[in-house]
Amino acid sequence: MTKPVGETKLQACLGPRLRGDDGGESGALRAASVDAAGKVVNETELIQNYLAPLAAEFPGAFGLTDDCGLIGADASHDLVVSTDPIIAGVHFFASDCAGDIAWKALAVNVSDLIAKGAAPLAYTMAIAFPQAPDRSWMAAFSEGLAAAQLAFGCHLIGGDTDRTPGPLSISITVFGQVPCGQMVRRSSARQGDHVFVTGTLGDSALGLEIHSHAGRWDSHLSTGEMSFLVGRYLRPEPRIAMVPLVRGYASAALDISDGLLKDLGRLVAPVPARIEFKFDKLPLSQPARRVLAADPQRAASVISGGDDYEVLFCVPPERLKDFKQALRAVSVQVSEIGVLEAGSGVIVRNDAGHVIDPGSAGYDHFSA
Repeated sequence: MTKPVGETKLQACLGPRLRGDDGGESGALRAASVDAAGKVVNETELIQNYLAPLAAEFPGAFGLTDDCGLIGADASHDLVVSTDPIIAGVHFFASDCAGDIAWKALAVNVSDLIAKGAAPLAYTMAIAFPQAPDRSWMAAFSEGLAAAQLAFGCHLIGGDTDRTPGPLSISITVFGQVPCGQMVRRSSARQGDHVFVTGTLGDSALGLEIHSHAGRWDSHLSTGEMSFLVGRYLRPEPRIAMVPLVRGYASAALDISDGLLKDLGRLVAPVPARIEFKFDKLPLSQPARRVLAADPQRAASVISGGDDYEVLFCVPPERLKDFKQALRAVSVQVSEIGVLEAGSGVIVRNDAGHVIDPGSAGYDHFSA
């Protein structure tokens, strides 16, 4: 995943964005004593007014009135679990619109389920605020989550709210289900498997550049093209329609969160195997192509920038014909980028045949 650059301090702004600390009391949100000028007054208001409606259609959520939620056991399915938190200044800007923050928080988790061939079912959320949020911010955040869970087919079933001296933090744990024994691992590819990727790559990394640097690419992209790229950063699109195809045909899969090179390396290393392909085989959006035409060095962002949240997966040669036939019924762009061969490593070449070295294979939370 790419990291926001520039100002990340919570700040006042118009619309449904999180306001900065106004010097209110510290301590847990439930004990916060805040003024009534549009602020959430206590934890009960926050949960019952803005979060409980998100749980209304899941019986095991109990309206968020219990300490635990309940997911009914199904002997024919395995439960798949993933947790992927997002933090202001690391995964998003504190000044981003609340609805976008909410959508992203759920989308990055659902993306993991899709790569396992798991259908989304439910999620819990722990959210820690640096100060009591405005009601308008919480309303927009709730609306963003409602839109996301409707699109992804899951419901909030529990979690926690708190106050933190650090930045806004949202930790979602998502639950999905697959028929018993059919979860797709990322370490089970074999030499000879064909490698595919959904959607287009690099849009989010380029969108982050535009989002964090006003005026970037103004002379090369239209307003609509810039909005498209920024939108891909703010609101990833998990490929829900790919769940049955990944489960039915993929030998291995994972979502691309830390960059194509890094995540492709994770896919091939356990085999072990090698994959080599030309950059021009990668699926790119028209706005991304226009950026690359103006600055070919941005190719590094495409292959290592991260935050794509597309599905990277392998299909064995014996399943290839049936997979391509099944793909015709799905309205998702899917591109083949290469075949796993004997050896090790990932090599990407430009049109001249030279290896593209991005300097870093992808994002790492703990690298210097």
